[in-house]
Amino acid sequence: MKNTFLNKKNLTWLILGVSFFFLIQLLIQVGIITPYYRVTMYWICLFAILGVSLNVIIGVTGQFSLGHAGFMSIGAYSAAVVLRSMPNLTGLFLGMAIGALISLFVSMVVAIPTLRLKGDYLAIATLGVGEIIRIVILNMKITNGASGISNIPYLISWPLMFFFVFISIMFSANFKNSAIGRACISIKEDEIASEAMGINTTKYKVMAFMFGALIASLAGGLYATTYYVIKPETFGINNSINILVIVVFGGMGSLTGSAVAAIVLGIINNVFQPLAEWRMIIYALALIVIMIFRPQGLLGTSEASLKAIFSLDTYKNALKGLIDLVTLRKFRVAVASIGKGKQR
Repeated sequence: MKNTFLNKKNLTWLILGVSFFFLIQLLIQVGIITPYYRVTMYWICLFAILGVSLNVIIGVTGQFSLGHAGFMSIGAYSAAVVLRSMPNLTGLFLGMAIGALISLFVSMVVAIPTLRLKGDYLAIATLGVGEIIRIVILNMKITNGASGISNIPYLISWPLMFFFVFISIMFSANFKNSAIGRACISIKEDEIASEAMGINTTKYKVMAFMFGALIASLAGGLYATTYYVIKPETFGINNSINILVIVVFGGMGSLTGSAVAAIVLGIINNVFQPLAEWRMIIYALALIVIMIFRPQGLLGTSEASLKAIFSLDTYKNALKGLIDLVTLRKFRVAVASIGKGKQR
């Protein structure tokens, strides 16, 4: 039987991934990426995982969810509680595994009734689910209530973070390109037609929702060991919206777009960090400008391909788009056309 995994395309991606890993590791070793920049790098990695996982639910399956931070909190608290008694990598992995199992169970219980809803009703239902999870955590003794859990062992490292980013994107891409993913895409495009073709829409929507919750739970475990302290308010509606912004900014349906959006937003946050009072205003304006001139997101529904990466035209078009964005060319063209219309 022919081995379809070890083909030229997959080996090339593997080589690129390993090269990127060792490049970042080298920059850390020589001190170019300092601990300060490592904080931003880890933030980018965490929200890349969260963005990719939510994109499976929203971009691939077409189900609007506003409770993603709730499943992240399950993973974070599970890891933090286990790390109290086992402050090592074994404790971290055990806590993440427990959080993943709890997230799978909760997401299944929640998804079966709520995913029968559509549109705004589904968004409100998932928002309620996220708040219910937060309130339950807030009132549990094992989670230390409103005070949260502090002094969580710092076990994160670049190899560990890269490993989870890699497997999250790999499994999400495999999910999207599998028979299940194709069924989910058909549900997103036309649910009634999918049902007419014999696709069990509820089954596949629940599967996608559970998959996204599982990946979000893993990101929560990594978050706990990266930032020392977790509190219930950390996983409220604001965090869910931040994850949603990454999905929309990168392009709904593009897993690559979610990763790129996390990088861009992470860099924007870092660059404007000294401007504390202006940072959020500039951040919001950047999002507004992108959504006006690129409403489909940075990559739309496109994914990264080897042909595009090694094509000179890709970088020419990207540079042209960046210049248009900086100079607001489309805005000036629109204003000029409005002016001509008035003259007529």
